Amino acid sequence: MELAKEQIIIAFEQSEKEVSDLHQRTREGIETARKQGKQIGRKKGAKIVTQKSIKAKQDILKFSRDFGGSLSDVDCIRMIGITRNTYYKYKAELKMQ
Repeated sequence: MELAKEQIIIAFEQSEKEVSDLHQRTREGIETARKQGKQIGRKKGAKIVTQKSIKAKQDILKFSRDFGGSLSDVDCIRMIGITRNTYYKYKAELKMQ
């Protein structure tokens, strides 16, 4: 029984070391890429356009009172099935156009 506990502890220590090594290799890879002038992550201010966002914006234009529809903001959010923050973000983008 004691031998099994020791083997389990050794196995966990090995797995923790593997995770630590993986984190270190990832950090080194990102740093190497930065030094070579590569873009890490998304560019600041870049907007991602998805099919879901296109559909949601079309629905906002169609149903929201602010754009000639008949539904309130709360009703639009429920009907479209997006979060409140996303709804208002899309609505602001539509008003800017």
